[in-house]
Amino acid sequence: MPLKTLLLNPPSFENFDGGASSRWPATREIESYWYPVWLAYPAGMLEGSKLLDAPPHHVSAEQTIEIAKDFEFLVLFTSTVGWAGDHGLARAIKQANPTIKICFVGPPVTTDPDRALNECEVLDFVCRREFDFSVVEFANGKPRNEILGISYKDADGVIQHTADRPQVEDLDAMPWATKIYARDMDVTRYNVPFLLHPYISLYSTRGCPAQCTFCLWPQTLSGHAWRKRSTDDVAAEMAWAKQNFPDVKEFFFDDDTFNIQKVRTIELCEKLKPLGITWSCTSRVTTDRDTLKAMKEAGCRLLIVGFESGDPQILKNIKKGATVERARDFVKDCHDLGLIIHADFILGLPGETKESIWNTINFAKQLDCETIQVSVAHAYPGTEFYDYAKRNDFITNENMEDGGGHQMAHIEYPGLPTEYVMEMVHKFYDEYYFRPKAAFRVVWKAIVNRDVPRLYVEAKSFMKLRAQRNKAARAKKEENALKQQESVSMNA
Repeated sequence: MPLKTLLLNPPSFENFDGGASSRWPATREIESYWYPVWLAYPAGMLEGSKLLDAPPHHVSAEQTIEIAKDFEFLVLFTSTVGWAGDHGLARAIKQANPTIKICFVGPPVTTDPDRALNECEVLDFVCRREFDFSVVEFANGKPRNEILGISYKDADGVIQHTADRPQVEDLDAMPWATKIYARDMDVTRYNVPFLLHPYISLYSTRGCPAQCTFCLWPQTLSGHAWRKRSTDDVAAEMAWAKQNFPDVKEFFFDDDTFNIQKVRTIELCEKLKPLGITWSCTSRVTTDRDTLKAMKEAGCRLLIVGFESGDPQILKNIKKGATVERARDFVKDCHDLGLIIHADFILGLPGETKESIWNTINFAKQLDCETIQVSVAHAYPGTEFYDYAKRNDFITNENMEDGGGHQMAHIEYPGLPTEYVMEMVHKFYDEYYFRPKAAFRVVWKAIVNRDVPRLYVEAKSFMKLRAQRNKAARAKKEENALKQQESVSMNA
C-alpha cells in the first residue's frame, strides 16, 4: 500500500482561487472557483488518497490541520500569492502530525526550489514542473535520490536537485479527473459567473506552444510542448461524466489551447456531438470559422478568449501571436455562429501607456462580447515578463496583492503610475457595461435566467472591492503628492 496521501489545495484568503488550476491566482472580484485538475491525476493513481479542495468547500486552516492528522503524506499545491500562508500551514500540520511527509508542488517551487526549501524547513521535498509521477513514486516508497524532477535537502542539509523529469506524453494513460471529482468533491461548490451552474472543468490537452511572455502555466508548469489526449478518450470521459453528474449543466475544457489544431478539434467535435452535452472552452483568435462552426454544432456554448490588449504594439511586445484585425474577424465569426465570448483584457503589460489603455477600452467596446474580465498585469516569477520587469526596475511590490489576496498593480512604468492603472480597471468596466446596449443585455439575462439573487451578490462583491481599490489608489496619489511637496520644500 502507498503512503496514505492528502492532496491539498490549501485554505487561504477569503474567496481565494489560488492553485491547482487557476492561471491567475487571486481572490476574485466575484466569488468563483476553478477545479484543482492538476491534483486529480496523482489522486487517481494512489489508493487510499484524498483530494481536499479547501477554498470552495470552505474548509478552514484549523479543519485542514485536523484532517491531515489521518494522513502520512501531504502534497500541497502552492502559489506565489499564497506562499507565506501555505508554508505557515505546513508548519502547523507538521506540529500536529510530526511523522507526516510534506511536499509542495506548483509554480513557486518550480521557479525557486532553493528558496522554498530554505524558507520552509518542514518540507521533505518539492516537485519541479509536472509532478504527477514524482508524487506517486514517493508515496510508493521510492528513495528521493531516485525520483526525477524533485529537489530536497539531504542528511547534511545540502540541497539536492535530481535530473528533470520528462514531460508526460501518454495522456490517455492518466486517470480521469472527473472520477476524482465524484469521489472527493461537491461540484455544486464551484461557480464561475459566466459558466452555467453547476459546471465541471477538465483538460483534453497539456502545454501551450504560444510564447506569451506573461503567461504563468507554460513557463512554469505544463511547458510549451503541446500534448493531446485521443479524441476517443476525451469523448469516453464526457459520456461517463454526463451519466454520473446528471445535474451538471456545462462542461468546460480548461486547456491552455483547446482548439489550436483544426483537424483534432473537428474530430473531437464529431465524437462529442452525439452526447448532446453543453460545453465551453478556451480559444485563441486564430481559430478559423470552419472550426468554430464544428464546435457550435457539437454543443459548444461559450469561449474564453484572451484578447489582452487592443494596441498592436503591446500585442507584439508580449509575443501574443495575434493581431487586432484577426481578433475582429474572429469575433464576427463567433457572433454570426451564435457562440458567446467571455473576453479577457490586461492593463499594464510591457509598453502600456495612457493612450494604449484607451485603445484597449475602445477596442473592447467595438468587439462587444457578452462579458469581459479586466485584470492588472502581474509579473509572476518564472515568466519572461517578470525577468523584463525586474531587469528594468519596474516592480514596486513583489507581493502583488492587497493583504486579502486581491490583485493590485505592482508594476510602474515611466509616466504610468500604478494608481492610474487601478483607476482605469474600473473605468474600463464602467465604459463597457454602462453602455445602453451592454446594460440592456445584462438586465435581460437576469430576467430570462431568473438569476437576480446571484447577480445581486456578485454586484455587491464587486462594488465592495472597487471601493477598496479606489481607496488604495487615492492613498497612493496622496502619498506621491506629499513626497513631491516635500521635495519642492527641500529644494526651495
